[in-house]
Amino acid sequence: MSPGYRTGSQAGRVIAIVADVMALILGLWILMYLLDANRANDFVQFVHDVARWLAGWSHDLFTFDEEWARVVCGYGLAAVVYLVVGHAVAGRLYRRH
Repeated sequence: MSPGYRTGSQAGRVIAIVADVMALILGLWILMYLLDANRANDFVQFVHDVARWLAGWSHDLFTFDEEWARVVCGYGLAAVVYLVVGHAVAGRLYRRH
């Protein structure tokens, strides 16, 4: 096993984990929203703030009449994009080395 192989594997693993964590935060916010979590709670507010920052580009992208549909689609789209792109980059790094 060459040193380059390990570096590519480690970098790919880190990128995949970061993408997973980002998608997890977005999914957690969707779940909290749908379950009507207490927004005065510090943890809920933290998750919402981070999710809003991560989904800044897709937040309010859709104009459904129902608020829950906008949240699920806007934040869900961001989660899927982060997963697909993150794992695609990680896969390229795995194959490269």
